[in-house]
Amino acid sequence: MTVTLSDEAMGLIALFEDETGATARDCVVDEEYDRLVFLVAAGEMGEAIGPGGQHVQSVEQQLDREIKLVEDAPTAADFVASALSPAAVYNVTISENDDRVAYAEVADEDRGAAIGKGGRNIDAARELAARHFDIDEIELT
Repeated sequence: MTVTLSDEAMGLIALFEDETGATARDCVVDEEYDRLVFLVAAGEMGEAIGPGGQHVQSVEQQLDREIKLVEDAPTAADFVASALSPAAVYNVTISENDDRVAYAEVADEDRGAAIGKGGRNIDAARELAARHFDIDEIELT
């Protein structure tokens, strides 16, 4: 699947990669919550965060915006679980009917973390899942 990036997103990815040394596969500019969501290549999350969070904090300070990191995954189910982090996701089932819906099983105590303040975490997960795996919706069970 091809993701088209804006000039702004490409510039943000370049800055992120220069500062962290990690590969960013996508960048969502979330104007509603004044934050950036970077999709980090699988296995590079530690490098993106840096020791004690130094790398990501440096990028946040330079851009004066909150940053959320999501680690890429090879399958739609693993991707949805990663995108809903820090919530513990026990199982993800992808419905292949008319709409592709990801049903994510999340413990009651982690529902708030999966949804995020004002729905921002699940909104970001939905956007990234749609862009990278043609998922139409994510529902928590």
